[in-house]
Amino acid sequence: MTKIDFRSISDNLELDDDIWVTKSKSNVSYPEQGHEFCFKMEENSFWFRHRNNCIIEVVKLFPLGGIFFDIGGGNGFVSKGLEEKGIETVLLEPGEKGVANAKKKGLKNIICSTLENTGFKYNTLPAVGLFDVIEHIEDDERFLKSVFHLLKPRGRLYITVPAFNFLWSEEDEYAGHFRRYTIKSLRKMLVEIGFHVEYATYIFSILSFPIFLFRSLPHKLGFIKKPNWESRHKSEHSRRKGISGKLLEKIWNTELKRIKNKKKIPFGGSCLIVSHKRDGWVK
Repeated sequence: MTKIDFRSISDNLELDDDIWVTKSKSNVSYPEQGHEFCFKMEENSFWFRHRNNCIIEVVKLFPLGGIFFDIGGGNGFVSKGLEEKGIETVLLEPGEKGVANAKKKGLKNIICSTLENTGFKYNTLPAVGLFDVIEHIEDDERFLKSVFHLLKPRGRLYITVPAFNFLWSEEDEYAGHFRRYTIKSLRKMLVEIGFHVEYATYIFSILSFPIFLFRSLPHKLGFIKKPNWESRHKSEHSRRKGISGKLLEKIWNTELKRIKNKKKIPFGGSCLIVSHKRDGWVK
């Protein structure tokens, strides 16, 4: 992928050692060690791989019309997956560790900043991805309004978020989440801002029950003990072998097939939504 000069769409970015940076910084609700945890397990994680596959499918179904901006994209796992499919991608990530890890992956277009500090001009971004991002933002509606203004007319927005508040647990608190969502609640917010929702589904259908049983229920009953997060994440995200591994693979393939056919999955651990900015909408 070629290097992009962002000075045509921003007055607040400068190049520093092949990374675009801003002078000002903002606080982010994300654990400091989170990037390293994810970096160690992403490649072998069924969760990250299936989410990537779902994202790639909806991008193919609802094409971009320009450069894809992966906002809050962490270590660049999604960005790298999109670029491997020939999609020109920009990673925007405020965490310096995430940016360093993304650079190790060979990503060429990286901005180390929050969206609010980039100084992007209105109506300039062709497509934006927010993959497990807005649950970390206290005023999610205000943030989505800012994304709306930055998108070009009919520019697309792709979102994943954790689903259902009844699945809330200490895992959400550790990760710096403010909330979980439903398709209905997120769709309502997007429509009120001025987006047209083109496709919405749940994913990770089989995970809802184990999340509730092993995380949410103990949390609600007060049976909480501080786990070894790195060990727990590694165990939960590792690829399964044998019969259970084959069963999971079949389930993930069934979900992907439904997405390819623009069909919906009625429940799951995450929401996946595609929308575009409506023409002439002013709010």
